[in-house]
Order: sequence, then C-alpha cells, then structure tokens
Amino acid sequence: MTLKKGVKQLVAEANAEIETIPQDRAEALLGDPNVQIVDIRDVRELEREGMVPGAFHAPRGMLEFWVDPDSPYHKDVFASGKKFVLYCQSAWRSALATKALQDMGLTPVAHLEGGFRAWKDAGHPVAERAQRKD
Repeated sequence: MTLKKGVKQLVAEANAEIETIPQDRAEALLGDPNVQIVDIRDVRELEREGMVPGAFHAPRGMLEFWVDPDSPYHKDVFASGKKFVLYCQSAWRSALATKALQDMGLTPVAHLEGGFRAWKDAGHPVAERAQRKD
C-alpha cells in the first residue's frame, strides 16, 4: 500500500504551522492561571505513567468534540480563553491535535516539545493520577 502522506510527513507539516513550547520553558507554565495544560494520551498511559500536575485529561479521540461549543460533548474548560498546551507521549499526536484545534479556530494553542517522555526525562514533576476538571 502506498500512502499520499505518512505519519512523519503529517507531523512535520503540523510542526511547521504550530507553536511548540520548549522543555526549558515548560515547567514555568505550571500554575499559570492563563494556561491550561492538556494531556491527550489514552487513560491507560496516565494510569501507568502519571501526568503533568494540573493537566486536564482530554483523550485524543474526543478532543475536537470537547472543544466545539456546538457539540453535545463540549467541555467548558475549552471556552475559558486560556492558552492550551497539549502533550502526548512523544509529541507526535499532540502536534497533529494542536494543528487540528488551530484549524478549528481555537487560539492560543501550542504543544509540548518532546511530549511527556521529555517532560519526565527533564526531571519535571509528575502527578500520580489523572486529574479531571470538568
């Protein structure tokens, strides 16, 4: 099977159009009242590895539905006017998700360089269980 575009190309194209928050600036976002960090990983990943403290969990499969105010699944957190910083395990899903939300018109939105793996490797704090704010 030949694809028109592979995952690596899609991620590269998304990264060319979105904001990426570098790891050396990431921890400073914790507690910022104007920023909402969003974990888009599967719930099993959260249970296994923890998450960024204070992050809102929005599974990747529901993200666009939760963001859209016309959706029956809308979550008010996405109408807060805050800056949203998405992350996944290695910054591939979050790049694609950030691009999708940007295309929907959600602003400001960015993603975390290197994802949760890089967050942990940098020694940033990790919460042991998912925190829901909806």
